[in-house]
Amino acid sequence: MTSLQADIERRLAHSEPDVEVLLAEVLGGRCLRVFIDHPQGVTLGLCERVTALLADLRERYSLEVSSPGSERPLTKPAHFRRFVGRRARVRTRHPRAVGHSGDPRSPGSRPVRSFTGELLTASEEEVTLAADGGVIAIPYSEIRRSYLLED
Repeated sequence: MTSLQADIERRLAHSEPDVEVLLAEVLGGRCLRVFIDHPQGVTLGLCERVTALLADLRERYSLEVSSPGSERPLTKPAHFRRFVGRRARVRTRHPRAVGHSGDPRSPGSRPVRSFTGELLTASEEEVTLAADGGVIAIPYSEIRRSYLLED
């Protein structure tokens, strides 16, 4: 999680305690995109309230606040745990060697950054995914971006 996302979470905790910040990312240095969720769903009114609470950030960024849609971002261990058994795509920061057997040491292994498959487990340190190359454990520190896929 970025320091910007942590700051946004702290700001919303008092005024909108049920709002969960799923992802806050800066795109192209000028656009701040914030995906939020709420137990009763995300409405236009909620997006407007969150935008108003983050108004000072509009001096530095164009601000987009929205629901996650069908491809919900997964950014925290709790997100991964909540969706164990569902399909997800995980993109890593650095290529990981995988082969047909799932063993990175096997002949014919190749570097891969994107893995798609079923979320098997999620500890505090890593997520385990059953992907095309076999079962792979990916530390959260190596995850660049991840999101759920529609069933």
